[in-house]
Amino acid sequence: MLLTALRLADFRNYPALDFAPAPGLNVFVGPNAQGKSNLLEAIAMLAIGKSFRARRESELIRDGTQLAEIAGTAQVPAGEIFLRASIARSGNGARKTFDVNGSAVGFARFLGRARVVTFVPADLQLVAGGPALRRTFLNGALAQLSPAYYRDLARYGKIVQQKAALLRGAIAPDRELLLAYNEELLTPGAGLIAARAAFVADIAAAADGVYERWTGTRERVAITYAPNVGAPDADPRAALEAALANNLDAELRRKTTLVGPHRDDLRLTIDGRPLDAFGSQGQQRTAVLALKVAEYETMRSRAGDAPILLLDDVLSELDAERAGGFLAAVGTFEQAFLTTTDLPARFDDAARFRISAATIAAC
Repeated sequence: MLLTALRLADFRNYPALDFAPAPGLNVFVGPNAQGKSNLLEAIAMLAIGKSFRARRESELIRDGTQLAEIAGTAQVPAGEIFLRASIARSGNGARKTFDVNGSAVGFARFLGRARVVTFVPADLQLVAGGPALRRTFLNGALAQLSPAYYRDLARYGKIVQQKAALLRGAIAPDRELLLAYNEELLTPGAGLIAARAAFVADIAAAADGVYERWTGTRERVAITYAPNVGAPDADPRAALEAALANNLDAELRRKTTLVGPHRDDLRLTIDGRPLDAFGSQGQQRTAVLALKVAEYETMRSRAGDAPILLLDDVLSELDAERAGGFLAAVGTFEQAFLTTTDLPARFDDAARFRISAATIAAC
Protein backbone atom coordinates (compact mmCIF):
# COMPACT_ATOMS: atom_id res chain seq x y z
CA MET A 1 0.00 0.00 0.00
CA LEU A 2 1.34 3.41 -0.99
CA LEU A 3 0.05 6.84 -0.07
CA THR A 4 0.72 8.93 -3.18
CA ALA A 5 -0.94 12.23 -2.27
CA LEU A 6 -2.00 13.95 0.96
CA ARG A 7 -4.00 17.15 1.30
CA LEU A 8 -4.77 18.95 4.55
CA ALA A 9 -6.99 21.94 5.18
CA ASP A 10 -7.20 23.58 8.61
CA PHE A 11 -6.03 20.41 10.32
CA ARG A 12 -4.17 21.08 13.59
CA ASN A 13 -1.56 23.75 12.76
CA TYR A 14 -1.79 23.24 8.97
CA PRO A 15 -3.82 25.94 7.16
CA ALA A 16 -3.23 24.07 3.91
CA LEU A 17 -0.91 21.35 2.64
CA ASP A 18 -0.48 19.43 -0.60
CA PHE A 19 2.19 16.78 -0.27
CA ALA A 20 3.31 13.85 -2.44
CA PRO A 21 5.03 11.22 -0.27
CA ALA A 22 7.74 9.00 -1.71
CA PRO A 23 7.71 5.20 -1.68
CA GLY A 24 9.92 3.65 0.97
CA LEU A 25 11.07 5.67 3.97
CA ASN A 26 9.96 9.30 4.38
CA VAL A 27 11.80 11.11 7.20
CA PHE A 28 10.51 14.38 8.65
CA VAL A 29 12.97 16.38 10.71
CA GLY A 30 12.50 19.56 12.69
CA PRO A 31 12.10 21.04 16.17
CA ASN A 32 9.15 20.12 18.35
CA ALA A 33 5.74 21.79 17.88
CA GLN A 34 6.21 22.40 14.15
CA GLY A 35 3.72 19.82 12.86
CA LYS A 36 5.63 16.55 12.51
CA SER A 37 3.35 14.48 14.75
CA ASN A 38 0.30 16.25 13.30
CA LEU A 39 1.26 15.02 9.84
CA LEU A 40 1.43 11.38 10.99
CA GLU A 41 -1.83 11.82 12.88
CA ALA A 42 -3.51 12.97 9.66
CA ILE A 43 -2.20 9.96 7.71
CA ALA A 44 -3.45 7.62 10.43
CA MET A 45 -6.91 9.19 10.27
CA LEU A 46 -7.22 8.09 6.64
CA ALA A 47 -6.97 4.50 7.89
CA ILE A 48 -8.54 4.41 11.35
CA GLY A 49 -10.85 7.40 11.06
CA LYS A 50 -9.82 8.88 14.40
CA SER A 51 -6.84 10.43 16.14
CA PHE A 52 -4.34 8.23 17.97
CA ARG A 53 -3.45 11.10 20.31
CA ALA A 54 -6.26 13.67 20.73
CA ARG A 55 -8.54 13.57 23.75
CA ARG A 56 -11.20 15.63 21.97
CA GLU A 57 -11.70 15.60 18.21
CA SER A 58 -12.40 19.33 18.23
CA GLU A 59 -8.66 19.68 18.92
CA LEU A 60 -8.02 18.55 15.34
CA ILE A 61 -9.60 21.68 13.87
CA ARG A 62 -7.24 24.65 13.50
CA ASP A 63 -7.95 27.49 15.91
CA GLY A 64 -10.33 30.06 14.50
CA THR A 65 -11.78 27.74 11.85
CA GLN A 66 -14.86 25.53 11.71
CA LEU A 67 -13.88 22.60 9.51
CA ALA A 68 -10.78 20.44 9.09
CA GLU A 69 -10.23 18.10 6.17
CA ILE A 70 -7.78 15.28 5.46
CA ALA A 71 -7.76 13.76 2.00
CA GLY A 72 -5.45 11.27 0.39
CA THR A 73 -4.94 9.05 -2.61
CA ALA A 74 -3.50 5.57 -2.10
CA GLN A 75 -2.47 2.69 -4.30
CA VAL A 76 -3.95 -0.59 -3.05
CA PRO A 77 -4.07 -4.04 -4.69
CA ALA A 78 -7.48 -3.25 -6.25
CA GLY A 79 -6.20 0.01 -7.77
CA GLU A 80 -6.30 3.65 -6.74
CA ILE A 81 -8.51 4.80 -3.88
CA PHE A 82 -9.40 8.31 -2.74
CA LEU A 83 -10.18 8.82 0.96
CA ARG A 84 -11.42 11.89 2.80
CA ALA A 85 -12.25 12.62 6.43
CA SER A 86 -13.80 15.89 7.59
CA ILE A 87 -14.18 17.17 11.14
CA ALA A 88 -16.63 20.02 11.78
CA ARG A 89 -17.28 21.91 14.98
CA SER A 90 -20.65 20.99 16.43
CA GLY A 91 -21.77 22.57 19.69
CA ASN A 92 -19.07 21.83 22.26
CA GLY A 93 -17.70 18.93 20.26
CA ALA A 94 -17.08 17.85 16.67
CA ARG A 95 -18.81 15.79 14.00
CA LYS A 96 -16.94 13.64 11.49
CA THR A 97 -17.91 12.65 7.97
CA PHE A 98 -16.15 10.30 5.57
CA ASP A 99 -16.14 9.51 1.89
CA VAL A 100 -14.48 6.94 -0.34
CA ASN A 101 -13.93 7.70 -4.02
CA GLY A 102 -16.27 10.67 -3.72
CA SER A 103 -19.16 8.79 -2.10
CA ALA A 104 -20.21 9.42 1.49
CA VAL A 105 -19.84 6.38 3.76
CA GLY A 106 -20.26 5.65 7.44
CA PHE A 107 -17.34 5.10 9.77
CA ALA A 108 -17.60 1.29 9.59
CA ARG A 109 -17.24 1.32 5.78
CA PHE A 110 -14.35 3.81 5.91
CA LEU A 111 -12.31 1.95 8.52
CA GLY A 112 -9.61 -0.29 7.07
CA ARG A 113 -9.73 0.92 3.45
CA ALA A 114 -6.13 1.90 4.16
CA ARG A 115 -4.19 0.30 7.02
CA VAL A 116 -1.48 1.66 9.28
CA VAL A 117 0.74 0.44 12.07
CA THR A 118 1.61 3.27 14.42
CA PHE A 119 4.51 3.33 16.85
CA VAL A 120 4.69 6.22 19.33
CA PRO A 121 6.71 6.62 22.55
CA ALA A 122 3.64 5.75 24.65
CA ASP A 123 3.67 2.28 23.07
CA LEU A 124 6.82 1.51 25.04
CA GLN A 125 4.47 1.17 28.03
CA LEU A 126 2.67 -1.81 26.47
CA VAL A 127 4.53 -4.16 28.82
CA ALA A 128 4.40 -2.22 32.08
CA GLY A 129 1.17 -0.27 31.50
CA GLY A 130 -2.37 -1.32 32.31
CA PRO A 131 -4.53 -3.86 30.44
CA ALA A 132 -6.46 -1.10 28.63
CA LEU A 133 -3.31 -0.27 26.63
CA ARG A 134 -3.01 -3.84 25.42
CA ARG A 135 -6.71 -4.10 24.57
CA THR A 136 -6.38 -0.89 22.55
CA PHE A 137 -3.45 -2.45 20.72
CA LEU A 138 -5.54 -5.52 19.83
CA ASN A 139 -8.61 -3.54 18.87
CA GLY A 140 -6.63 -1.11 16.69
CA ALA A 141 -5.12 -3.86 14.57
CA LEU A 142 -8.15 -6.14 14.35
CA ALA A 143 -10.65 -3.39 13.54
CA GLN A 144 -8.55 -2.44 10.50
CA LEU A 145 -8.35 -6.05 9.35
CA SER A 146 -11.93 -7.18 9.88
CA PRO A 147 -15.21 -5.28 9.46
CA ALA A 148 -16.88 -8.09 11.44
CA TYR A 149 -14.54 -7.47 14.36
CA TYR A 150 -15.37 -3.77 14.38
CA ARG A 151 -19.11 -4.54 14.29
CA ASP A 152 -18.74 -6.94 17.22
CA LEU A 153 -16.64 -4.42 19.14
CA ALA A 154 -19.14 -1.61 18.63
CA ARG A 155 -22.13 -3.79 19.47
CA TYR A 156 -20.51 -5.31 22.53
CA GLY A 157 -19.41 -1.91 23.84
CA LYS A 158 -22.90 -0.46 23.47
CA ILE A 159 -24.53 -3.34 25.34
CA VAL A 160 -21.94 -3.25 28.14
CA GLN A 161 -22.58 0.47 28.60
CA GLN A 162 -26.33 -0.13 28.86
CA LYS A 163 -25.82 -2.99 31.29
CA ALA A 164 -23.43 -0.92 33.43
CA ALA A 165 -25.94 1.94 33.57
CA LEU A 166 -28.64 -0.49 34.72
CA LEU A 167 -26.41 -1.95 37.43
CA ARG A 168 -25.40 1.37 38.92
CA GLY A 169 -28.93 2.81 38.90
CA ALA A 170 -30.48 4.32 42.02
CA ILE A 171 -33.05 1.53 42.24
CA ALA A 172 -32.52 -2.20 42.16
CA PRO A 173 -32.10 -3.30 38.53
CA ASP A 174 -34.64 -5.49 36.80
CA ARG A 175 -33.15 -8.99 36.91
CA GLU A 176 -34.91 -10.08 33.74
CA LEU A 177 -33.54 -7.08 31.84
CA LEU A 178 -30.07 -7.87 33.13
CA LEU A 179 -30.42 -11.44 31.86
CA ALA A 180 -31.54 -10.07 28.50
CA TYR A 181 -28.41 -7.92 28.29
CA ASN A 182 -26.26 -10.94 29.13
CA GLU A 183 -27.89 -12.89 26.32
CA GLU A 184 -27.23 -10.05 23.86
CA LEU A 185 -23.57 -9.97 24.88
CA LEU A 186 -22.93 -13.57 23.88
CA THR A 187 -22.65 -13.30 20.09
CA PRO A 188 -20.47 -10.17 19.80
CA GLY A 189 -18.48 -11.11 22.92
CA ALA A 190 -17.69 -14.58 21.58
CA GLY A 191 -16.67 -13.02 18.26
CA LEU A 192 -14.19 -10.73 19.99
CA ILE A 193 -12.69 -13.54 22.04
CA ALA A 194 -12.25 -15.84 19.03
CA ALA A 195 -10.70 -13.11 16.87
CA ARG A 196 -8.30 -12.02 19.60
CA ALA A 197 -7.18 -15.56 20.31
CA ALA A 198 -6.33 -16.20 16.65
CA PHE A 199 -4.58 -12.85 16.21
CA VAL A 200 -2.48 -13.23 19.35
CA ALA A 201 -1.41 -16.70 18.22
CA ASP A 202 -0.10 -15.15 14.99
CA ILE A 203 1.73 -12.21 16.56
CA ALA A 204 3.18 -14.40 19.32
CA ALA A 205 4.93 -16.66 16.81
CA ALA A 206 6.29 -13.69 14.87
CA ALA A 207 7.42 -11.74 17.95
CA ASP A 208 9.29 -14.68 19.46
CA GLY A 209 11.34 -15.10 16.29
CA VAL A 210 12.11 -11.39 16.05
CA TYR A 211 13.18 -11.15 19.69
CA GLU A 212 15.48 -14.16 19.34
CA ARG A 213 17.14 -12.74 16.21
CA TRP A 214 17.75 -9.39 17.87
CA THR A 215 19.12 -10.56 21.18
CA GLY A 216 21.03 -13.65 20.08
CA THR A 217 20.31 -15.19 23.48
CA ARG A 218 18.36 -18.16 24.71
CA GLU A 219 15.82 -15.90 26.39
CA ARG A 220 12.31 -16.64 25.22
CA VAL A 221 9.67 -13.95 25.18
CA ALA A 222 6.14 -15.29 25.04
CA ILE A 223 2.93 -13.39 24.29
CA THR A 224 -0.29 -15.14 25.23
CA TYR A 225 -3.90 -14.12 25.18
CA ALA A 226 -5.38 -13.79 28.65
CA PRO A 227 -9.16 -13.81 28.19
CA ASN A 228 -11.23 -12.66 31.13
CA VAL A 229 -13.43 -15.72 30.80
CA GLY A 230 -12.32 -19.29 30.16
CA ALA A 231 -9.02 -20.58 28.84
CA PRO A 232 -7.61 -19.29 25.53
CA ASP A 233 -8.61 -22.54 23.79
CA ALA A 234 -12.07 -22.82 25.39
CA ASP A 235 -15.28 -22.42 23.43
CA PRO A 236 -15.73 -18.63 23.69
CA ARG A 237 -19.52 -18.52 23.72
CA ALA A 238 -19.86 -21.27 26.31
CA ALA A 239 -17.16 -19.73 28.50
CA LEU A 240 -18.75 -16.28 28.35
CA GLU A 241 -22.24 -17.63 29.01
CA ALA A 242 -21.06 -19.56 32.07
CA ALA A 243 -19.09 -16.59 33.45
CA LEU A 244 -22.01 -14.20 33.05
CA ALA A 245 -24.36 -16.62 34.81
CA ASN A 246 -21.93 -17.37 37.64
CA ASN A 247 -21.25 -13.68 38.31
CA LEU A 248 -24.80 -12.36 38.06
CA ASP A 249 -25.32 -12.04 41.81
CA ALA A 250 -21.87 -10.50 42.33
CA GLU A 251 -22.54 -7.91 39.64
CA LEU A 252 -25.85 -7.02 41.25
CA ARG A 253 -24.18 -6.69 44.62
CA ARG A 254 -21.23 -4.62 43.41
CA LYS A 255 -23.24 -2.63 40.84
CA THR A 256 -20.72 -3.08 38.05
CA THR A 257 -19.88 -5.41 35.19
CA LEU A 258 -17.29 -7.97 36.28
CA VAL A 259 -16.72 -10.32 33.35
CA GLY A 260 -16.32 -10.22 29.60
CA PRO A 261 -13.80 -9.35 26.89
CA HIS A 262 -13.79 -5.69 27.97
CA ARG A 263 -11.54 -7.02 30.76
CA ASP A 264 -9.21 -9.10 28.57
CA ASP A 265 -5.44 -8.75 28.63
CA LEU A 266 -2.23 -9.94 27.02
CA ARG A 267 0.35 -11.78 29.12
CA LEU A 268 4.00 -11.10 28.26
CA THR A 269 6.64 -13.29 29.86
CA ILE A 270 10.37 -13.83 29.63
CA ASP A 271 11.50 -17.39 30.25
CA GLY A 272 8.10 -18.05 31.81
CA ARG A 273 8.15 -15.11 34.25
CA PRO A 274 6.14 -11.87 33.97
CA LEU A 275 8.10 -9.47 31.82
CA ASP A 276 6.90 -6.35 33.67
CA ALA A 277 8.16 -7.69 37.01
CA PHE A 278 11.28 -9.62 35.97
CA GLY A 279 12.43 -8.04 32.72
CA SER A 280 14.93 -5.20 32.58
CA GLN A 281 13.92 -1.96 30.87
CA GLY A 282 15.99 -3.02 27.87
CA GLN A 283 14.26 -6.39 27.70
CA GLN A 284 10.85 -4.74 27.98
CA ARG A 285 11.61 -2.27 25.20
CA THR A 286 12.99 -4.98 22.94
CA ALA A 287 9.83 -7.01 23.53
CA VAL A 288 7.63 -4.03 22.57
CA LEU A 289 9.65 -3.53 19.38
CA ALA A 290 9.23 -7.23 18.57
CA LEU A 291 5.50 -6.93 19.24
CA LYS A 292 5.22 -4.00 16.82
CA VAL A 293 7.16 -5.83 14.12
CA ALA A 294 4.88 -8.81 14.67
CA GLU A 295 1.81 -6.57 14.30
CA TYR A 296 3.20 -5.25 11.01
CA GLU A 297 4.04 -8.71 9.67
CA THR A 298 0.69 -10.19 10.71
CA MET A 299 -1.32 -7.36 9.16
CA ARG A 300 0.67 -7.68 5.94
CA SER A 301 0.18 -11.45 5.85
CA ARG A 302 -3.54 -11.36 6.60
CA ALA A 303 -4.40 -8.48 4.26
CA GLY A 304 -2.06 -9.52 1.46
CA ASP A 305 -0.76 -5.95 1.39
CA ALA A 306 1.74 -4.12 3.59
CA PRO A 307 0.30 -1.47 5.92
CA ILE A 308 1.80 2.01 6.08
CA LEU A 309 4.24 2.31 8.98
CA LEU A 310 4.10 5.47 11.12
CA LEU A 311 6.97 6.08 13.56
CA ASP A 312 6.42 9.20 15.64
CA ASP A 313 9.71 10.25 17.30
CA VAL A 314 10.05 6.80 18.77
CA LEU A 315 13.66 6.20 17.76
CA SER A 316 14.81 8.97 20.10
CA GLU A 317 13.60 6.75 22.95
CA LEU A 318 15.80 3.84 21.84
CA ASP A 319 19.50 3.18 21.81
CA ALA A 320 21.21 2.85 18.43
CA GLU A 321 21.25 -0.96 18.51
CA ARG A 322 17.52 -1.34 19.15
CA ALA A 323 16.59 1.43 16.71
CA GLY A 324 18.71 -0.15 13.99
CA GLY A 325 17.32 -3.60 14.69
CA PHE A 326 13.76 -2.36 14.47
CA LEU A 327 14.30 -0.59 11.14
CA ALA A 328 16.08 -3.63 9.72
CA ALA A 329 13.23 -5.91 10.82
CA VAL A 330 10.69 -3.84 8.91
CA GLY A 331 13.15 -3.10 6.12
CA THR A 332 10.86 -4.56 3.49
CA PHE A 333 8.14 -1.98 4.14
CA GLU A 334 6.55 -0.44 1.08
CA GLN A 335 6.18 2.92 2.76
CA ALA A 336 7.03 4.37 6.15
CA PHE A 337 6.91 7.80 7.74
CA LEU A 338 9.30 8.70 10.54
CA THR A 339 9.58 11.91 12.57
CA THR A 340 12.73 13.01 14.37
CA THR A 341 14.31 16.17 15.76
CA ASP A 342 17.76 15.22 14.43
CA LEU A 343 18.55 13.49 11.17
CA PRO A 344 20.68 10.36 11.73
CA ALA A 345 23.28 9.53 9.10
CA ARG A 346 21.76 6.11 8.46
CA PHE A 347 18.81 7.77 6.70
CA ASP A 348 20.90 9.07 3.80
CA ASP A 349 18.92 6.93 1.33
CA ALA A 350 15.50 8.05 2.62
CA ALA A 351 13.31 10.82 1.24
CA ARG A 352 14.03 13.59 3.73
CA PHE A 353 11.91 16.61 4.53
CA ARG A 354 12.18 19.48 6.98
CA ILE A 355 9.02 20.67 8.71
CA SER A 356 8.87 24.19 10.10
CA ALA A 357 5.69 26.05 11.06
CA ALA A 358 3.51 23.55 9.19
CA THR A 359 5.43 23.83 5.94
CA ILE A 360 7.35 20.96 4.33
CA ALA A 361 10.51 21.31 2.27
CA ALA A 362 12.95 18.72 0.96
CA CYS A 363 16.30 18.62 2.75
